Amino acid sequence: MINKPHVDWFALSPSLGLIGVSFVLLLVAVLVPKNARKPVAAFLAFAGFVGSCALSVLLYDRSAQAVTAVHDAIFRDRWSALAQVLLAGSGAVAVLISYREKMREEHIAEYYALLTAAGAGMAFFVQASNLMTLFLGLEWFSIALYVLTAIDIDLIGSLEAGLKYLIVGAVGSATLLFGSALVYGTTGQLSFDKIAAAGHGHDVMLVAGLAMVIAGLAFKASAAPFHMWTPDAYQGAPTPVTAFMSSATKIAALVVTYRVLTTAFPHDQRLWSGAIAGIAIASLAWGNIGALVQRNVKRLLAYSSVSHAGFMLIGIAAANALGARALMYYLIPYAAMSLGAFAVVAARERELGVPVTLHNLAGFGWERPVLGISMWVFVLGMLGFPLTGGFFGKFYVFAAAYRHGWWWLIVAGVIATMISAYYYLGIVRAMYFRESAELQLAPAGGAPNRELLLSAGVLICLVVTVGSFFAVQPLIDVARHAANALPL
Repeated sequence: MINKPHVDWFALSPSLGLIGVSFVLLLVAVLVPKNARKPVAAFLAFAGFVGSCALSVLLYDRSAQAVTAVHDAIFRDRWSALAQVLLAGSGAVAVLISYREKMREEHIAEYYALLTAAGAGMAFFVQASNLMTLFLGLEWFSIALYVLTAIDIDLIGSLEAGLKYLIVGAVGSATLLFGSALVYGTTGQLSFDKIAAAGHGHDVMLVAGLAMVIAGLAFKASAAPFHMWTPDAYQGAPTPVTAFMSSATKIAALVVTYRVLTTAFPHDQRLWSGAIAGIAIASLAWGNIGALVQRNVKRLLAYSSVSHAGFMLIGIAAANALGARALMYYLIPYAAMSLGAFAVVAARERELGVPVTLHNLAGFGWERPVLGISMWVFVLGMLGFPLTGGFFGKFYVFAAAYRHGWWWLIVAGVIATMISAYYYLGIVRAMYFRESAELQLAPAGGAPNRELLLSAGVLICLVVTVGSFFAVQPLIDVARHAANALPL
């Protein structure tokens, strides 16, 4: 007789729903006539992400008790369920941004199939409870993102960005895999909780494995000095893909990083906490200084993404319950601000037909008032201004660092914020404060007037960005319930 493990299908439902939609989209690429392929594929992808979001909300509601499922392969708890809600929401907005993207019609169904497959892989990744499912989930969504980055062969730089992302991403994955092998070789265990129970003190091989696991996850989180793929991949990829990567990949990588460190390596907290703090400082410095000299807006936002990885890593470095809540809360407005900012860039890009720079962004705020106002709300939110969730996001990670006793992390974060004001406000200046002689307005009736779905996505992001400021207590309560699943 074959003993089969019990499978909790409901726990897997957010991933299974998306991968099922991905399979259907591959059939759409073959069976649906070319002229109907785009609307059908976009509708199915959007419905898949919305359905996955609904299933994740149900899973959150019914997972008050943290357990492992499928023979200890995945976690069923509120920490992973809330991350899945954010991932599915990011995917749904990415579909709205993607609809009018100019790419070859014969690839459009495959594009949405890869987008949903990446979302499914991330939803599986955040549930990983052992080293094997961790690596499988990582490769699942990474391979889809490699192809998505290079899918638009007519876009200058897309193939180059895909190749760079593939090579550097493969190095990150190999680093994580080798580190996992060292951890398994030392402890003889794959499951996170059993690795913690095996505890080998400060064994050299275990510490080396831990360092490589952190480095591998830092690659995916775009944290310095493992961020070298980020500016090129963000700039070269189709802008909707960049929007999805900037939000969803960071959500998945940071949520899993906190889980792995607190669950599998609690005895080495002093080691990994200091290492994460160092990576946070490097990310804040490198991200903000690198952004100062950028003129391409996508590349500027890529360095901004590195900087925000540093802010969120402060919450992880704090290694306390407040840090876990701060991280999960921060991810909510950050995902909205990042998606929204890249959506506005996509609108301008389609309007002009050239990459968006600070120079050709001139006049955009006057010509497209809704998108212009949304953009300055997003960049001010990234800066940490009140009336946006970015303010409380930074406040809570600083509070977590203060509770841990690391005041110097707060000082570094404040200095980084002051530096970032130059390039964030530079975007606002480019949209509104150029002299009339410098303005290069696009023709009236340009593409954004027809971009109803993109505009809807931007408005959703705007509501979340501002709403997360006024609804901070309910969101913090949700984050607190999710953080209770971690052994803090």
